[in-house]
Amino acid sequence: MKKITISITVFSFSIIAFGQGNTHKQETGKFEGLANTPPMGWNSWNTFETHIDEKLVKETADIMVASGMKDAGYSYIVLDDGWMTRERDKNGDLVPDPVKFPSGMKALVDYVHSKGLKFGLYNCAGTKTCAGYPGSRGYEYQDARFYASLNIDFLKYDWCNTEGINAKEAYTTMSNALKTAGKPIVFSLCEWGDNQPWNWGKPIGNLWRISGDISPCFDCEDNHGTWSSWGFMKIIDMRKDIRKFSGPDHWNDFDMMEVGNGMTLAEDKSHFAMWAMMASPLIAGNDFRKMSKETLSILTNKELIAVNQDKLGIQGFKYADENGLETWVKPLSDGNWTITFLNRSNVAKKVNFDWNKNTIKDADFGHELNPSKEVYKLKDLWKNKEVGTTKKAFISDIAPHDVITLKIYK
Repeated sequence: MKKITISITVFSFSIIAFGQGNTHKQETGKFEGLANTPPMGWNSWNTFETHIDEKLVKETADIMVASGMKDAGYSYIVLDDGWMTRERDKNGDLVPDPVKFPSGMKALVDYVHSKGLKFGLYNCAGTKTCAGYPGSRGYEYQDARFYASLNIDFLKYDWCNTEGINAKEAYTTMSNALKTAGKPIVFSLCEWGDNQPWNWGKPIGNLWRISGDISPCFDCEDNHGTWSSWGFMKIIDMRKDIRKFSGPDHWNDFDMMEVGNGMTLAEDKSHFAMWAMMASPLIAGNDFRKMSKETLSILTNKELIAVNQDKLGIQGFKYADENGLETWVKPLSDGNWTITFLNRSNVAKKVNFDWNKNTIKDADFGHELNPSKEVYKLKDLWKNKEVGTTKKAFISDIAPHDVITLKIYK
């Protein structure tokens, strides 16, 4: 009975949405081709939560351009939860907070666009957002038209306060609403992986979260009572056998990055390298106004970004694990590969990788690396220098929680 009632409610709203002077056919499915490589940008939540305003956004946009981040590929500025007032207006529209955004949201979107960047907003499939602001349940088509009127480029759509809602149906409704509104908008499904969006998300969204929220730590769990946030290695471990569902325009999203948010330099490097290896969206979550040179250097490492943005679009996988020294590999276009040695342990390790004794096979996508049959060149992507060929074993020391990332190419 409950399910029937919900279906009638959604159907009734659809009639209202399309019955008032709107006779064109409802469009279905996401906008194709908006994210053929993993999206890159910045999101406000990790550092600022709901403490956001137009000054912060403008300063972030300015720094993104001036620092070289835009040139490195970062293009989206996404305002997370807290950008709206606590109530809709008398017409049922969302209201950007006039105290936080005195010039209006459209003016702010225009400012970001004037810098050659793209703009994103946040909402939620439930009755309220995670921070208690108005959610989109029952207002999907109205909200989609509102976003189109603002000319935004990206929507992050969360999963709080969704009791009794079917995830696939809820995300399909908003996906169709965005398509019907007509403005191409990247649709980011922030469903946390609870309902396995990788099984059904490809025709609906351009990317989907695979876990709960990230924490700025290497391998921890932060227990908040009814839910937990996770260190970046915990998130990588969390889902098995889902890499085959990820690819161009349908990405597994390992969450926003915590680079520059209090971890060690080695941990920040490992975090960034693994997000590149996993073909995860590269969405920075730090305060650009306080960013160190080291943090900027990591975030703008063009060699690692090229691994993330490789047109083949294949997520990497763990090839070996020996006493805390993990070996991760990622097939690239043109028959090239990337290999990352990651020291998961708390003590220094020595890498000794004999290329002639390792034939690497990608069971999901059919790629193979066989250095015993063909000699490849090696480039250290953190040092940005050639380090020999696969004729000789690769030997190097590696500090705790640190990484070495090599490109293997012909």
